[in-house]
Amino acid sequence: MEKHSLSNNEEEQTNSISPFDSKDNKNGKSHASMMLNSSYLIHQLGRDLSINCLLRLSRSDYSSISALNKSFRSLIREGELYQLRRKMGIIEHWIYFSCESPEWEAFDPNRGQWMHLPTMNCGESFNLSDKNSLAVGTELLVFGKEVITPIIYKYSLLTNMWSVGNKMNTYRCHFGYASLGEIAILAGGRDPFDNILSSAELYNSDTGKWEILPNMNKPREMCSCVFMDEKFYVLGGFAADKITQLTCGEEFDMKTKKWREIPNMFPIQNETVETQIYFGPPPLIAVVKNVLYAADYAKHEVKRYVKDNNSWVTIGRLPDQATSMNGWGLAFQACGDQLLVLKGPIFEVGGMMEINAWVPDEGAPQWNRLARKQIASFLQNCTVMGC
Repeated sequence: MEKHSLSNNEEEQTNSISPFDSKDNKNGKSHASMMLNSSYLIHQLGRDLSINCLLRLSRSDYSSISALNKSFRSLIREGELYQLRRKMGIIEHWIYFSCESPEWEAFDPNRGQWMHLPTMNCGESFNLSDKNSLAVGTELLVFGKEVITPIIYKYSLLTNMWSVGNKMNTYRCHFGYASLGEIAILAGGRDPFDNILSSAELYNSDTGKWEILPNMNKPREMCSCVFMDEKFYVLGGFAADKITQLTCGEEFDMKTKKWREIPNMFPIQNETVETQIYFGPPPLIAVVKNVLYAADYAKHEVKRYVKDNNSWVTIGRLPDQATSMNGWGLAFQACGDQLLVLKGPIFEVGGMMEINAWVPDEGAPQWNRLARKQIASFLQNCTVMGC
């Protein structure tokens, strides 16, 4: 069940759906008496038709729907509705971000709504630790440490609550990750003994279980990952010596469970960029409609990957407002059929965050500002949940 508080936005809208909103009650029954009948809607429409209608509603409406009766509340909270949406290809993408742990917010780009998530019930040491965030299925996973103990906090869209998630088979930080539907894959990273890893794991949000995958060909950390053409790709990062920047990529075939190395898939452009990448974040990459894009924060450019000849072409510029601290504080995300660039304040406290979007086509990027919001500080974590 989603129950969020809303804050102001330039074009914020709040909509709710209830069959009891009508004042024309010909049967003479009060709204309260109809609400007491927990199966009122299902008896009138039948279960299948009721579910078919719910599937096509925005998930922004589900908090209102779940309040109508126990049957609908159970349908939403147990995840059945989202699983059916996934099977039918009905997916809405929301942006989740954190500027100051333990607080998280969400933005619905379809309705222009900002939502505040419940505060994470974590210790101060977790707030100060390096964190990774990943949205998979109806869950938001935040990876970090409580003192020296690795821990995963899990936010459930179904219950609107935080809990402690199941542990990975191998603890890692500075890893690459990407999700597709209910599954996510984590690859590489660094273990507690400072070793760079070649191992990978698959997480299934429906079962909450981790599965060990075959090792990559090369160990790497600070890499980035995407799903493209139903395969999993790992790009960039640093090699086992913690100095060498890897230009090769790796492709994992979900069917054969085998890795394939792709030489020079993410080349370093020049010495200036190389120096900046060394102190910067993992590659800023995203996939829209099975096309891979990259944000070059040093040159302020957007690039597209050409699969046929394993090369990159520059297609245009990032939004003018997309400044960063050597790449940090800038998010480059796929959100359905859009590319998003999120930028928060870099030096000032209490500045503005902007979300710019572009629906990729054959031309240069034409960025459209979706929203602006006053935020407390630097943009620390960002991910997109599609369900």
